[in-house]
Amino acid sequence: MYKRLELHNHTTESDSSLSCKELLDYMISDRVDAFALTDHNTISGHVKMQKLLSETQSPIACIYGMEYTTYYGHILCLNLTEYVPWETIDKNRPELLFSAARNKGALVGIAHPFSFGEPFARGCRFEMTVTDYSVVDFIEIFNNPEPLYEVNEPGLLLWEDLALSGHRLSATSGMDLHGIWSMADQFATFIEGEPGGDIAKELETAIHAQRTWVSKGPILTAQLLPETACLELSATLSGKPGFTERDSYLAACKTKTRTVTLPIHIGETVLLPLSQLGEADVIIPKLYGENTDVAQLLCVSPVISRI
Repeated sequence: MYKRLELHNHTTESDSSLSCKELLDYMISDRVDAFALTDHNTISGHVKMQKLLSETQSPIACIYGMEYTTYYGHILCLNLTEYVPWETIDKNRPELLFSAARNKGALVGIAHPFSFGEPFARGCRFEMTVTDYSVVDFIEIFNNPEPLYEVNEPGLLLWEDLALSGHRLSATSGMDLHGIWSMADQFATFIEGEPGGDIAKELETAIHAQRTWVSKGPILTAQLLPETACLELSATLSGKPGFTERDSYLAACKTKTRTVTLPIHIGETVLLPLSQLGEADVIIPKLYGENTDVAQLLCVSPVISRI
């Protein structure tokens, strides 16, 4: 099954208007499978959320984390169960903090890398110099409240460029909730999992294997068929509330040198000859509405590697 995750949320433990209980209730009401608690520079809400979850009958799960909020950018940590000091953050060596958090079992990513910085929001834009992406687990390619063309599209293109160059980075999205904001027709992160499965382990497996879907509702799956030298593409619906189904969609497969598109319908499986993709080692499948403008983007699927 596919699990819908909302991976970037805040409470009154930092700068949100939502208490831990209000965040939990909102996630339950929108049928989220699991959500992250990522307050700014504090994990004080973890014990409160754990108590609330123990008192509820809902099967919803919480992913415990934190958002490091620095003057040089924001770093999103998931599966972070203990506070990792960051007072010695180095703009030119952010790998030191990435590695310290990962050594504690956390998944570490870059949040909204192209967010507006000064003079509008000092520190929100990621301005650190990363020289070793092997210590980065994911990039938040869609921060839903941010402007599409000015912020999110550059984030998507950054991740695509790194992934197509062979870096093993997963893509995620986040609502960055600081209040009750509609999640309808917004991107969420989906992973594969089992009913009642350990969400922390499932997320770790998905991130490390680059098996995340960033989607507004539909799920595009892709798999290599070596015996036919084709890429098999299938489209299904996730059941995410607020998504309006369309009559037809456009599947797109991007490599370093080209993008090949073909029409697809929900419930349909189509084959794309690999010869049309050239000699590319890495393929990024995506699902669009009417065309390949980012405003029509509906799903970014896991990277396909031919190596």
